[in-house]
Amino acid sequence: MRVFVTGATGFIGSAIVPELIGAGHEVLGLARSDAAAEALIAAGASVHRGSLSDLGSLRRGVAASDGVIHAAFIHNFDQYVAACETDRQVLETIGEAIAGSDRPNRPFVVTGGTFMLPLGRLATEESPCDRGSVSPRAASETVAMSFSSRGVRVSVVRLPPSVHGDGDHGFVPALINIARTKGISAYIGDGSNRWPAVHRLDAALLYRLALERAPSGSFLHGVADEGVTIRDIATVISKRLNVPLVAKSLEEASDHFGWMAMFIPHDNPTSSALTRELLGWQPVQPSLLSDLDRNEYFEGSAL
Repeated sequence: MRVFVTGATGFIGSAIVPELIGAGHEVLGLARSDAAAEALIAAGASVHRGSLSDLGSLRRGVAASDGVIHAAFIHNFDQYVAACETDRQVLETIGEAIAGSDRPNRPFVVTGGTFMLPLGRLATEESPCDRGSVSPRAASETVAMSFSSRGVRVSVVRLPPSVHGDGDHGFVPALINIARTKGISAYIGDGSNRWPAVHRLDAALLYRLALERAPSGSFLHGVADEGVTIRDIATVISKRLNVPLVAKSLEEASDHFGWMAMFIPHDNPTSSALTRELLGWQPVQPSLLSDLDRNEYFEGSAL
């Protein structure tokens, strides 16, 4: 299968590309820059020049492919609402291009997030996306799934807040940098709130299985650890940086955590049992705490 991949040189996309190629697929990766094009060529992929804002380039990528994996997202939390609107427009463009073609039943794998699910209880693949949640990105799932009724084989891979591994530059490295700057490793309240997690290589495998086998309308959870407490994460950071472990109140969160204060208190335990049963997906990579407790996360190579 020739697969058009957005975000092909990103943290997750750069794991998806070799996973696909290793399984015999051909990859057409979206590249905005010369550096991205060079990285794709080095990985054995073909280059499709364009960007998320160039909707015509997305339509051309769809036309040249047998399936699409949308793994790109603009991670600018200062302009988060605008980034979510861009994501919605991208999904609408790609979905329309597939549905309106002479091959509407092609696979379209979309990226979502577990933070968009109801918090405070174990979420499953059957849990509805919570429109009152922290993320305006919730609208993306609705747009994507609307194409299922038009014959497109749509599936959504919901990723946890921590997708970890070498090259990680997400929430956990941000917590490390805050602890380094503030001289303490903190959590909120008793720190018992939980975040799910997955290693990027396990996530990449799930994207491939979704592309190959997921029925249309599937919600899939890329979750290996159902829930790691924020206190346990902060404890590893405290030990590794040799800084005190400190509890903060909810009122102190904004001052200490900055932009991350809107995410840190969330209790987001999430199951992937139905995903594993449906696709036979079995995570085999290290857990978040095992992965975090490595020099790479604290010497810069994982950041």
